[in-house]
Amino acid sequence: MSPIEHPLEFERPLVELEYQLERLRDELAGGDQSRRDEYAALEAKVSKIRKEIYGKLTPYQRVQLSRHFDRPFSLDYIKFIFTDFMELHGDRAFRDDPAIVGGTARLGEVPVMVVGHQRGRTTAERLKRNFGMPNPEGYRKALRLFEMAEKFGLPLITLIDTQGAFPGLEAEERGQAEAIARNLLVLSELTVPIISVVIGEGGSGGALALGVSDKILMMENACYSVITPEGCASILYHSADKAEVSVEQASMAAEALNVTAQDLKRLGLIDEIVPEPAGGAHSNHKEAAELLRAVLVRNLEPLSKLSVKDLVAKRYEKFRRMGPFTGDN
Repeated sequence: MSPIEHPLEFERPLVELEYQLERLRDELAGGDQSRRDEYAALEAKVSKIRKEIYGKLTPYQRVQLSRHFDRPFSLDYIKFIFTDFMELHGDRAFRDDPAIVGGTARLGEVPVMVVGHQRGRTTAERLKRNFGMPNPEGYRKALRLFEMAEKFGLPLITLIDTQGAFPGLEAEERGQAEAIARNLLVLSELTVPIISVVIGEGGSGGALALGVSDKILMMENACYSVITPEGCASILYHSADKAEVSVEQASMAAEALNVTAQDLKRLGLIDEIVPEPAGGAHSNHKEAAELLRAVLVRNLEPLSKLSVKDLVAKRYEKFRRMGPFTGDN
């Protein structure tokens, strides 16, 4: 396992040791066997510290991991999980939105439709993909692919990873709210199996527009919330003399919001947590994808055996059960 290229603050002690381990590994590969025992001891130490760090993450640390610069994005998962992927472009109304990617592919031998948010890795790509925040045409492109999946009887898999829909004036002018609402309506009525996976950050309606499904999965260090912890903290702890919220305030907000996969599974809002490699999905893209692939295959098989009537009815009941409350009228 190579050292993390862009470590978060709480990962730095581990990364420093991983670089030492890598240098020792190079020396051993070069023929110097005198430090073999030192290498074994350091390897054990690295493994122990990795378990300590990632075994007791706070909610806000998981939020930070969900946004990690090196975390795999939709196209990374598509590359490792699916075969014969053919990307489809455009909403047939305005333009192609690179913040949404999608197309036909195969999951094993099963033809499927895959649609997901796509962030950028480099600065140029981030600007091109608008940091993974779709405009209305992005959601209308997704809608076109949803309807194509329906027409050809293809199971639909959505990959969620966005801070939210783009909030710019031009997006509102082109009907951002209507585009998201239309996706919610169409997804609720599709007669093909739908599996949604929150692979990184699931933010507000921008995420929900791809999230009405028969099975909702979350990667172990993903988050899913109506607002970011920072946005929540800026509302709750706002003061005129502070331009930005502190880490402590964001941490309190993250804990109160119940944004983690563990929180949402406990609350019954998601169906399953997908484990990540030791050290997080950003430490090993291929292993993270293999873990997700196994869960997708296992969940898709029983859904494919349901009748259309049962499939749609179960999806309806699933969302009707969310958010129960008691109290006097």
